[in-house]
Amino acid sequence: MEQFVEITPQEAWRMVCDEEAVLLDIRDLQRFTYSRPKGAFHLTNQSYGQFQDMCDFDEPVIVSCYHGISSRNIAQFLVEQGYERVYSVKGGFDGWVRAELPIETAY
Repeated sequence: MEQFVEITPQEAWRMVCDEEAVLLDIRDLQRFTYSRPKGAFHLTNQSYGQFQDMCDFDEPVIVSCYHGISSRNIAQFLVEQGYERVYSVKGGFDGWVRAELPIETAY
């Protein structure tokens, strides 16, 4: 894969469940802490090394942001770093919530 692929929130959740895809949330810490897709890893500049340690280049990686725009840039960056199966969630976390997929909250 030389470029990332955009997928729906439903496709992303299926990949998390069926293929053990790594789901990355790139939103700010406050919003991530408040609520996030179930099982999401908070990817930041500071946590990138931890992500690299936990994820092999051939594992599916899914990037989610607020509305599905910023995740495209991060997804392309990950492709350029050598990750082979990279996806961006259409509609981001907003789309995830509208699709009524599982979330985790601080409460």
